[in-house]
Amino acid sequence: VLQNLAMMIWGRNYLTFPPLFPKVHFELAGAHFTAVQVMIVLVAAISMGGLLFLVYRTKLGMAMRATAQNPAVAGLMGVNANRVISSAFVIGSALGAVAGVMVGTYYEIAHYQMGFMLGLKAFTAAVLGGIGNLAGAMAGGVLLGLIEALGAGYIGDLTGGFLGSHYQDIFAFVVLIAVLMFRPSGLFGEKTGDRA
Repeated sequence: VLQNLAMMIWGRNYLTFPPLFPKVHFELAGAHFTAVQVMIVLVAAISMGGLLFLVYRTKLGMAMRATAQNPAVAGLMGVNANRVISSAFVIGSALGAVAGVMVGTYYEIAHYQMGFMLGLKAFTAAVLGGIGNLAGAMAGGVLLGLIEALGAGYIGDLTGGFLGSHYQDIFAFVVLIAVLMFRPSGLFGEKTGDRA
């Protein structure tokens, strides 16, 4: 609904996203990167640190963890589960908006469907790291990015460019299928016993 509403308002065409940072290039140990990439890493690290602080050091975070564990018992302890769930959706949407701005800044374009593939990859990263494990989801995202980049580079070279950068999304979903088949709890997920 949101994607089609955005299409109705802004149209199907790609829109130019205004640059938020100057186009400055850096080089360090043979690696080339831009000011935009540095800011994306910094904003992502600050967002992750803030989220970890919120979840593990505040009353709202304690209420979120309690509600996720057992909503009925959390309600008996005085936690308003509906308010906690609403807060989680607001926080998740705000972080999604930050991610959307960073993606738009990096590619300098905006499109009504720009979040679809990113959402699938975010889900893949969360499954890879372990659902419910914040640090694991972050590590899963970094690992997924490395797998895509190296897979598109090395396997693309081995196949004569047949499976190159145009097919890098394949590697993300191959990883998702492999993790779901062989380790459904994720790389950093905890195995929990079945409830009686």
